[in-house]
Amino acid sequence: MKIVVTGGLGFIGSHTVVELQNEGFDVIIIDNLSNSSIEVLDGIERITGKKPIFESIDLREKAAVQNFFATYTDISGVIHFAASKAVGESVENPLLYYENNISALIYVLQELTKLKSANFIFSSSCTVYGQAEKMPITEDAPIQTAMSPYGNTKQIGEEIITDTSKVSALNAILLRYFNPIGAHKSAEIGELPLGVPQNLVPFITQTAMGLRKELSVYGNDYPTTDGTAVRDYIHVVDLAKAHVIALQRLLNKKNIDSVETFNLGTGKGSSVLEVIQSFEKVSGQKLNYKIVGRREGDITEAYANTDKANRVLGWKAASSLDDSLASAWKWEKKIRS
Repeated sequence: MKIVVTGGLGFIGSHTVVELQNEGFDVIIIDNLSNSSIEVLDGIERITGKKPIFESIDLREKAAVQNFFATYTDISGVIHFAASKAVGESVENPLLYYENNISALIYVLQELTKLKSANFIFSSSCTVYGQAEKMPITEDAPIQTAMSPYGNTKQIGEEIITDTSKVSALNAILLRYFNPIGAHKSAEIGELPLGVPQNLVPFITQTAMGLRKELSVYGNDYPTTDGTAVRDYIHVVDLAKAHVIALQRLLNKKNIDSVETFNLGTGKGSSVLEVIQSFEKVSGQKLNYKIVGRREGDITEAYANTDKANRVLGWKAASSLDDSLASAWKWEKKIRS
């Protein structure tokens, strides 16, 4: 079966491609390399023994998307990662986020829904819950007003998919994930942000390597145990495996509704300072950090109730925070050696 993975050279996309190929799927990657590297293809091949097909396409170009689907007519499903993903950047440049995250989704769905069978896995986010009133967050938690344009694009994306499913053969699973970290155990692929990292863990590892002078901890006055923001950090390989299981659910027609939603996390919240302490423990490195003011668009805490994914998908996160940070550190050392 041919599966299209948009943004397949990115952090989560590349790990998902590995898990798909390990399960015997033929993978076609679409990526415009705006926040990824072509060398990731080689890493995927070294892990799996097989190089996926790669198409360099900007999904904001409607004609290019049409041409792709005209060329590959035997696609069994699409896993859609391609999107800009930094909360802070989205606040500064909202139009970039609306164009990139919404236009691309629409153009892919327009072509996918022309097929007899349209199976779609959407890379959504816990940001759709905003600052949820209750922890841990279940899939039934109300969708709050978005705290950032990035979060809003995920909410709008989910609405577009739901509306499309009502008037087409589209079957979709929305995967709302929390905070992916870590790297493949082989250290052949991992998180590779271009420029200054927008996420906590690559900033930690780059600071430990001396690439960054110090890590800024945004706020220590939140109503949490140590005053720093709390998130649910999930190993990227655990996350990738969930995408494959979700896809198989659609391909095997096990889905109950045309659009289903699952939270993907560990079910445990960790504060920024706890992440720093865990990293220092597994790496043996003392981290240079300072407390600064809160960052616009950030919420106090978010961690998942994963009961639904555990029960319905038969999936559960296997790696601990220490495991995830150790793999991220192994990857950082490899790419800097």
